Amino acid sequence: MTQTAVRPEASPRAGFRGDVEGLRALAVILVLAGHAGQQLVPGGFVGVDVFFVISGFLITGLLVAEVNRTGRLSLTGFYARRAKRLLPAAVVVLIGSLLLTFAFLPRTRWSATGWDVVFSGLYAMNWRLAEQSVDYLAANRAPSILQHFWSLGVEEQFYLVWPLLLASAVWLGRRRYARTGYLFFALALVAVPSFAWSVWLTGDNPARAYFVTTTRMWELALGGFLALLAGNLQRLPRLAAAVLAWCGLAAIVASAALLTEDSAFPGYLALAPTLGTAAVIAGGLAAGGIGPAMLLALRPVRAVGAISYSLYLWHWPLLIVAEARFGELTVVAGLAVAAVSVVPAALTYRFIENPIRMSATLAWNPARSLQIGALCTGVTLLAGLAFQLTVWPPASAPMPPALAVPTVGGTGAPVAASPTVLGAAALGKTPASSDAGLPVDRAGPFVPDPLAASKDGPDAWQGGCHADQRSSAVKSCQYGDPNASFTVALAGDSHAAQWLPALQRVAGSKQWRLKSYTKSSCPFIDGVVALDNRPYPSCTEWNEKLRAQLTGAERPDVLVVSTSFYVMIQNGERVTSQAQAAFADALRRTWAGIAAAGIPVVVLRDTPYHDMDIAECVSANPRKLARCASPRDKVLAAGGGPAHEAAARNNDKVYLVDLNSAICPRERCAPVIGGVLVYRDNNHITATYAATLAPRLATALDRVLG
Repeated sequence: MTQTAVRPEASPRAGFRGDVEGLRALAVILVLAGHAGQQLVPGGFVGVDVFFVISGFLITGLLVAEVNRTGRLSLTGFYARRAKRLLPAAVVVLIGSLLLTFAFLPRTRWSATGWDVVFSGLYAMNWRLAEQSVDYLAANRAPSILQHFWSLGVEEQFYLVWPLLLASAVWLGRRRYARTGYLFFALALVAVPSFAWSVWLTGDNPARAYFVTTTRMWELALGGFLALLAGNLQRLPRLAAAVLAWCGLAAIVASAALLTEDSAFPGYLALAPTLGTAAVIAGGLAAGGIGPAMLLALRPVRAVGAISYSLYLWHWPLLIVAEARFGELTVVAGLAVAAVSVVPAALTYRFIENPIRMSATLAWNPARSLQIGALCTGVTLLAGLAFQLTVWPPASAPMPPALAVPTVGGTGAPVAASPTVLGAAALGKTPASSDAGLPVDRAGPFVPDPLAASKDGPDAWQGGCHADQRSSAVKSCQYGDPNASFTVALAGDSHAAQWLPALQRVAGSKQWRLKSYTKSSCPFIDGVVALDNRPYPSCTEWNEKLRAQLTGAERPDVLVVSTSFYVMIQNGERVTSQAQAAFADALRRTWAGIAAAGIPVVVLRDTPYHDMDIAECVSANPRKLARCASPRDKVLAAGGGPAHEAAARNNDKVYLVDLNSAICPRERCAPVIGGVLVYRDNNHITATYAATLAPRLATALDRVLG
């Protein structure tokens, strides 16, 4: 089945097709344009799908040619070719990305980048991103400098499986006439279930579906089908082949122009760019000069195609660094950075990629290529792990709020646990005029450390009672006095959960029972909300169950709610016109229903929603903290606050509590108040700061509840 005899691999130019090289250029240009100027090419991400089909076509073609020539398949030779083709350039970019991270990115990203290098070096970055796509703690992180390595992971995982299936098909079909049938069956064995899974998962969990290998394997298999049919495709009538190829090119361009990041992709929609690519490849050879080759095979286009791999590797790290240093890039600036990436790409191609790929010594000695591949992988893993030393010792975990915040006495008088950790207590009785609320460049020592701020969340995280996006089960945690006669329920999304530290202290001081019911990206609402621009069925189901519990067996004495802003779904469509009004109407209806059941509703007005990650900004500007202060009017107009105000107005037994005067008391929101970092990302307050709001919350609850 396999052979390891040393023989030179086929010439890299054997069977070379200029139109396919040009198609590579089109693919990488779409990706670069989509990343750099999404307004110009909203569906530029389809360039990756074009790459997948091309890769499946070329690699399967080489494997089948080897089988037809020798009757066998050398797995050693195949993996040696992949190692010397991909790994040297990849390790250069991975090490370069670590250096760029160290030099230009905030320290809050360093540890994650080190792990990203490890996963990228193992060609498993797509699975890391897939897990992060449904991980609440990762939801607000900036994009990884190595996020684009996900597609390389998909390809290499496919090529771990495909040669083995092909070798099995070769063994079963010992006679050549029977072999082709087994090869088609092997491809179908991959393509059919992969496509079906892609369609289903895209509808059920689109964020995860985008990254996982199993939803993309059919695209590479499609290229494999083309390779098996290559002999027949050459005999297509020239005019028909030209029409087919031009239609395919039009399908690719149309996909890039019409699809957006909101599209349900991959799923059915991935058929457009992939079948388009297949059509260009299928018709290109027979069409000749009257097909797309008249454009794709031009020397400048082929030159871009030649460096497409290195160009793909380099463009994203440079875009991420530029955005981190200069803020959100304009289309022109983004395209300029993408153009600059041609320089390191060309150098990598000229001095790393091509010399190793074309080496006659390595062609005759596959074992040496595998050794080089192992060395590259080892260097990458060691570099990624060693990079953790840049943030060593790791930032200490946030202090338990009980040790770092005031004790609530129920009077509202702020009492500090330490003279340096006051938080909201530092603002006194008149926050709007307190100097403690003014943004300053240097705030002295404060907690939590920005490197650990993302972990400074409510106890519901650790208690297992914060439902994730996939779950519709109603989970709850209980705090305070379990035998109390008065019960408070907290319900909503993460913006409700962020108030748990304050409510825990209020409940403890007043001897209340407190129960929390929270779910990621899911408000407490009677209606259908959008998640990733699609209906969010698990949220709808969770709400139905929770409303039944709160008005039934687990009826509280008061319900506390809060939420971010969400787009509503009506008649299967997103309500984008008057979106705030539609959201407010749904909240009003929900709260009125609970109040009608005899349960008072306390609405905690939403907190500031910033344009930037405040913890990351503070980490990047430790001596210029004022750079991290956002205009108060702007950040309070974002998020769910305006809808809360509208929905609570003239709503009987619905009480609005607004503590933003103690969160952002001045015209610009200070990132640090009273020795406490206020925000853990761009739209949540830290648990430590929330806990310092407990006295003010206790006073507000006394006022509205009597």
